[in-house]
Amino acid sequence: MNALGTDRIVHIIPTLDQAGAEKQMTTLACQLRRRGWDVRVAVLTRDGPYRAELKAAGVPVFYVNKRGKLDLSALVRLRRWLEEVKPAIVQTWLFAANVYGRIAAKQAKVPHILASERCVDLWKSWWHFVFDRYLARWTDRIVVNSSGVASFYESRGIPQNKIVVIPNGMAIPERPAGSRQSLLLELKLPPDARLVGVVGRLWPQKSLRDAIWAEDLLKRLRDDVHLLIVGDGPERRALERYCGHLEITDRVHFLGHRRDAVRIMAHLDVFWNTSRYEGQSNSLMEAMALGVPVVASDIPGNRDLVVHGATGYLVPRGFQFRAGIAKYTQKILEDPELAARLGMAGRERIATHFSVERMVDAYEALYRTLTGAGTISAGQLEPSKVQQ
Repeated sequence: MNALGTDRIVHIIPTLDQAGAEKQMTTLACQLRRRGWDVRVAVLTRDGPYRAELKAAGVPVFYVNKRGKLDLSALVRLRRWLEEVKPAIVQTWLFAANVYGRIAAKQAKVPHILASERCVDLWKSWWHFVFDRYLARWTDRIVVNSSGVASFYESRGIPQNKIVVIPNGMAIPERPAGSRQSLLLELKLPPDARLVGVVGRLWPQKSLRDAIWAEDLLKRLRDDVHLLIVGDGPERRALERYCGHLEITDRVHFLGHRRDAVRIMAHLDVFWNTSRYEGQSNSLMEAMALGVPVVASDIPGNRDLVVHGATGYLVPRGFQFRAGIAKYTQKILEDPELAARLGMAGRERIATHFSVERMVDAYEALYRTLTGAGTISAGQLEPSKVQQ
């Protein structure tokens, strides 16, 4: 018997790529399975690295094989599969799955439907929000991961009483094997190099030109700082050209997609998040969980994670943004005691307020509410109310 007797939960997501929403969905599905829930996952388009983790936890995965943006046959396949599986709850993740998944779940007469919004989605056009508002009418709850995402979707016409804030969960990792010196040797960097880093997809949201400019400012203050950019994406070539224009190719290192990103992050002196907008950054949470001091954009999402001056530094976006990133980084690099204090406080904040256990507990409470086994109100888990 699972946590709801014979009830079943299905999570629907576009891909199993190595990205933030996919990581959170996989973590949630695996932990629910270990707690005795009957969990299934449906993937709209393609497989990815998280398949192995789901398999190890015993979570079945169904591939819809959706092709292109509009594939009505995929909608039919998903609806038929849901009719066979007969879940009590369907939870969808990200725009494509929020559309296809909710329509298929409605057609399959699934008793309870949840959607998940993971970011301040400034990329969306007016017609995306038309879909969001229309589909919200038959959605029990819309789960968001930060107060900033909640405010964003409320301002786009999603009813406040539909929204529940459940922050991301992050496990405190073991210190990865391997020494700092071995990493420096591998990257062909000087043994006394100080390392700052960013991790994520290389696209406009991440504002990595600001990170490169901040590195250029640091280069004028000291000669030992190197910026590691971990990740890949459509902006990589343009960013590499930008480094050439600034004559800073010797200080900025594009490492591409790395399966050992956590090992690299563990040896950073400072972690940067220069994003223009976020939902709740997994890489920022990972850096804090590793005890790495952080300097981040003062934007919704990041504010829920970083307490300015206590667990890291927040820098307002604007004319002085790049200089602020460089200033606070220099402050940390010059003061080992400050760096250690910020790192320890950040690690403690993640362990206390953003643990995987806390996240899964919140989802369990929500699921039980939908099935009549418990009570929770929309918005009850908002970070500003329970985590400061």
